[in-house]
Amino acid sequence: MPMRQMKESSEQHLVIKTHLQNSMNPVQKTPKTAQNGKGPPSHEPQNAKPHSQTSPSSKNRGRRRGRGGRKSDQSDVFMRPSSRPCTVADKPVLAHQAGPLVTDIPHGCVENGGNMCEMEMGFPSSSKSLTFAPRPGYGQLGTKCIVKANHFFTELPEKDLNQYDVTITPEVSSRTVNRAIMNELVKLYKESDLGMRLPAYDGRKSLYTAGELPFAWKEFKIKLVDEEDGINGPKREREYKVVIKFVARANLHHLGQFLAGKRADAPQEALQILDIVLRELSTRRYCPVGRSFFSPDIRAPQRLGEGLESWCGFYQSIRPTQMGLSLNIDMSSAAFIEALPVIEFVGQLLGKDVLSRPLSDSDRVKIKKALRGVKVEVTHRGNVRRKYRVSGLTSQPTRELVFPVDDNSTMKSVVEYFQEMYGFTIQHAHLPCLQVGNQKKANYLPMEACKIVEGQRYTKRLNERQITALLKVTCQRPRDQENDILQTVQHNAYDQDPYAKEFGIKISEKLASVEARILPAPWLKYHETGKEKDCLPQVGQWNMMNKKMINGMTVSRWACINFSRSVQENVARGFCNELAQMCQVSGMEFNPEPVIPIYMARPDQVEKALKHVYHASMNKLKGKELELLLAILPDNNGSLYGDLKRICETDLGLISQCCLTKHVFKISKQYLANVSLKINVKMGGRNTVLLDAISCRIPLVSDIPTIIFGADVTHPENGEDSSPSIAAVVASQDWPEVTKYAGLVCAQAHRQELIQDLYKTWHDPVRGTVSGGMIRDLLVSFRKATGQKPLRIIFYRSLLCP
Repeated sequence: MPMRQMKESSEQHLVIKTHLQNSMNPVQKTPKTAQNGKGPPSHEPQNAKPHSQTSPSSKNRGRRRGRGGRKSDQSDVFMRPSSRPCTVADKPVLAHQAGPLVTDIPHGCVENGGNMCEMEMGFPSSSKSLTFAPRPGYGQLGTKCIVKANHFFTELPEKDLNQYDVTITPEVSSRTVNRAIMNELVKLYKESDLGMRLPAYDGRKSLYTAGELPFAWKEFKIKLVDEEDGINGPKREREYKVVIKFVARANLHHLGQFLAGKRADAPQEALQILDIVLRELSTRRYCPVGRSFFSPDIRAPQRLGEGLESWCGFYQSIRPTQMGLSLNIDMSSAAFIEALPVIEFVGQLLGKDVLSRPLSDSDRVKIKKALRGVKVEVTHRGNVRRKYRVSGLTSQPTRELVFPVDDNSTMKSVVEYFQEMYGFTIQHAHLPCLQVGNQKKANYLPMEACKIVEGQRYTKRLNERQITALLKVTCQRPRDQENDILQTVQHNAYDQDPYAKEFGIKISEKLASVEARILPAPWLKYHETGKEKDCLPQVGQWNMMNKKMINGMTVSRWACINFSRSVQENVARGFCNELAQMCQVSGMEFNPEPVIPIYMARPDQVEKALKHVYHASMNKLKGKELELLLAILPDNNGSLYGDLKRICETDLGLISQCCLTKHVFKISKQYLANVSLKINVKMGGRNTVLLDAISCRIPLVSDIPTIIFGADVTHPENGEDSSPSIAAVVASQDWPEVTKYAGLVCAQAHRQELIQDLYKTWHDPVRGTVSGGMIRDLLVSFRKATGQKPLRIIFYRSLLCP
């Protein structure tokens, strides 16, 4: 299944089934049985529109350009989760946090291709003004069971929570330094000025206490000693002024009422304080990254290659639930730079011996990119372990480097300086030096005198091999993940946490047990010409044996480009023939012959090769469009996949399907079937539909024309401050099947969760006020595709948890 990166501050739920056994083996052909063992439901459709079982013409109507490909389409396994039936409710419901907003639109409200009329589009000024509709009831379908969730119930403290504003002068940008200052303040004044209170600090501007401090405003002076200067010689000392001022008292009664279901709005301030309190000790013990904590002690680090290693960590967040307050814990992994001597790191990075051979220009560029911004500590001064941040790499080897040692511009070589000053003989003078500190004032450190500081998260993009190695580490069976979560909770020992004790927070060490239901799998409808016209998935799995796509598309004009040196032309041709046959067997009309012969190309010339194949095909077709491009990629293809998709989607307007070399050599029927399903959907076809959909038996969907939206925002990784966030909105383009979806994406402000282009108005000099945006575009597209206006909107929105 494709993987999606979890948002930094979203809640992570893990559910472990205790009474179920889920086999991951491929499902064999099983006799058709319905829920009652007598075959598929046979109810007559109610007001169903005629449904065509024949393949559409080769024109491929409604195909939308610009669909983004996913990395997972190179090697997906055909294993899908079963759909979840709707339950009928008397009123439209907005599910808490992430669920559908169901809205009925009055007849005639969308006119002339989607202009809104007789409705005012109101937008709340903030999320705090939103009130979720009450839950209408609990599900009745399916088989009851008990599951364990990665939540640990928490007792609500009976103490006043107070917030204080913290101002540190001179201002400090580092949370680590801020925490060091406040730690020193608590150590010095806890028993006196702080009245024995143990405060929790967020590392920025806020301090929290259980009960009031003896003052409403007070100023402290704190001296902080730089411990990195070692034990020999004077230590650097800096003085800070800290002002603590009372701000507000959090209302825990409000939180209690919310948890009891007596109030609809969650008190975010109280939840935030409890979250910070429970994170305080972990912040001191571990390496905090976002809302997670990492340590090499949780589980032994695993090497990822090129000087990186994976650290195991855990995500932690306090959450209000229907069963009360709970602490959500989940395991996570991240890439860290291995704490190696710099020369050893460089050797791993380049994959060669750097002690005996000089570095090339490309080697220097790679080293510079990898080490820029990385903290190193010197190893040539005994106990003095000064730390520096790498700013660059010298273009000259160490033996050629000289620098001024006084105001008279007296020059001295780096080799001489280290020998005279520290008695350190540089052994590998052919290597460049690290540049540290300010670029204006040269400060050189030989590589052999430096070691990478432990605990630095790697924030750049991982290559294919590193991603594969990281996935192997993170992939766990539910039982193993359950054990890791329980061990983490026991190791954190929240019952012994001084901050939890101070604030009166008690946390259970047992996973929460939750009642659940195993819903019946939906019947799937396939084409009438196949041996199996319908299918009931077993344990969430099914296959395409004896089945044909319900709407198979036609591919008459296609080409293939081969970027893999190990795949010979005859092998590539054989693979394409097998794929074409599988597409035909699955229900598509697929021309076995490409427009032009398979084109061999180098991965480093992807743009040139793609444009050559495109233009050569267009010249051969004399005005007709090239419908599909097959691409054979090396297994480790670096940026090739992304570059190919970008060029095809944005420059050429060309639908593409990528296949890895390993699948070309080992042709699997299951793999070919998966690829044929992908191609059919990309071409605008439908592989299967729900039997209940074509029989008009889906609640809140089948009775009137309904459009289903889904929206989400993906944010850049931590440490990436310049990239935009990407908003994506999809909407169904058929009814009553709701199987085909069109998607739109747009870039917006960095880490902005509100979708800016969802709905917008602007003033046109001629037309006046004009409405538009992603919603309008998709509504218009729905009308063109179905011939009717949607009378109901169901909107799924994945929200960022506070």
